[in-house]
Amino acid sequence: MAVHRTMQAALCGGLILFGFGTSATMAQATYPDRPVRFVVSFAPGGPADVGARIIGQALQEHWGKAVVIENRGGAGGNIATVAVARGEADGYTVLASTSSFSVNLSYYPNPGYAASDFKVAALVATTPNIVVGAPDLPAATLADVLTLAKTQPLAYAGPGPGTTPHLSAERIFRLIGKVDIRHVPFTGAGPAMNAVTAGHVQLGVVAMTPAIELVKAGKLKGYAITAAKRTPELPDVPTMAETGIGDVEDSTWIALFVPAKTPDAIVAKINADANAALKSGNTAQLINRAGMSPLGGSLAEINAYVSSETKKWEEVVRATGAKAEDGK
Repeated sequence: MAVHRTMQAALCGGLILFGFGTSATMAQATYPDRPVRFVVSFAPGGPADVGARIIGQALQEHWGKAVVIENRGGAGGNIATVAVARGEADGYTVLASTSSFSVNLSYYPNPGYAASDFKVAALVATTPNIVVGAPDLPAATLADVLTLAKTQPLAYAGPGPGTTPHLSAERIFRLIGKVDIRHVPFTGAGPAMNAVTAGHVQLGVVAMTPAIELVKAGKLKGYAITAAKRTPELPDVPTMAETGIGDVEDSTWIALFVPAKTPDAIVAKINADANAALKSGNTAQLINRAGMSPLGGSLAEINAYVSSETKKWEEVVRATGAKAEDGK
């Protein structure tokens, strides 16, 4: 997987972890001594929410302290992100977000935060994005969708402006397909899928997680996933390369962030405990069932990965011309 190759390259580049003093070690040993709040940057039902709940449950069992999930969707994830950036840097308020964290730094003229406002504490999981359609849409394949878009207005629902599904859609429709399909942003993938299944919007482009059961049940058509190979969860849905339209390999990842001034020892503990949870059979199985792949990684690896993703999506934003002002 590309993420693992990127991480290995980062290690070879000589990135190192911070050292910890005696007081930091004590902080690490006592953390957490009260409930920890995970602020999820999107509405319930999407990959950020699902990933946060899975890893949150595992950490709660390990820590013996409650992990409370709070969904604060809006502005492509920026509302939650800004709130956590301005909060206490004590490890008890954690941002659970997606790759939109990286995208929004270039997509929005002023997202309200900078990468330097945070430390990456854990990289939880990744999942490909998927193009889906309403069951009554007269298009059997993605090629049919592009043809249809040239004869009648179409729109697609997404989890929010500046998310990776939004930019994947712009690459597929606007750059490769040369068609103008209107973006209808929602506060998360769950509400976006509800809009498509209800017939309010013809198409949807989201991270695969919330679409799996809907496609299996015939409530949505699965047109393509942005992965190198087909997924066991949806074996009949082709990859973008298999559609013959273009080879697009994008993913939505889920990560835990804390404010930049959070003690290094606490960040290291969250990282170590999350990594241990991700290696456990039960947690990994739950992530796989949700159509995601568990990730993990040292602090050096995950910070290098998020940095590389920020650069990648800056280039995609530039190439697509997507910008917050017009929602494109």
